[in-house]
Amino acid sequence: MNVPGKKVVVITGASQGIGAGLVDACRRLGHRVVATSRTILPSADPDVLTVPGDIGDPATAGRLAAGATERFGRIDTLINNAGLFIGKPFTEYSQEEYEAIIGVNLTGFFRLTQLAVEEMLRQGGGHIVQITTSLADYASSTEPSVLASLTKGGLQSATKSLAIEYAARGIRSNAVSLGVIRTPMHPDDYDEELARRHPLGRMGEVEDVVQAVLYLEAASFVTGVTLYVDGGRSAGH
Repeated sequence: MNVPGKKVVVITGASQGIGAGLVDACRRLGHRVVATSRTILPSADPDVLTVPGDIGDPATAGRLAAGATERFGRIDTLINNAGLFIGKPFTEYSQEEYEAIIGVNLTGFFRLTQLAVEEMLRQGGGHIVQITTSLADYASSTEPSVLASLTKGGLQSATKSLAIEYAARGIRSNAVSLGVIRTPMHPDDYDEELARRHPLGRMGEVEDVVQAVLYLEAASFVTGVTLYVDGGRSAGH
């Protein structure tokens, strides 16, 4: 059932780290949330619907979109947060790693965004946010990341295309491009080394990303942009 005034936000990669932070922030604002990841657990909150599944499987996207419309009646915002990063020399990537990264970073984005846009067009508007990495624009010789550049760089290009294609129909599209964010993905032993990679001298925090997404969500005159939340990495070294 749709409740007037309450946004419905779909978030991928939502069980921990940035995704979990986004779920919490949306609930604090009174938004209703549809959250997914492979390991996500049921929620006792009636305004949170969890949908476990591999976002690289188009069937998961179908369950997410159907769950959002059946439970809450609409999709106002889609945050494509799920991402897989494997940093290694280009020639050492296996076929299995390639397929896994393409599946999560691109295939999941593509099908879910299609379904969300269809719903947003019926409603008369919406907002899509991609979470990417500044390595897609500013490669580093010490951080080989061809597959991140291939997939997340593709998302940044798609962000602009979506923004222009649907601007006149009330749908905005933006991206947030990250440096290294302190999440369970990174062992504490590497904190000092990772901090040194940023001109600001520290790693980013989940709240830094959350605030960037919330800004874009509220900024009704902003579309087609990539907002860098990377501690200055994109500005130079």
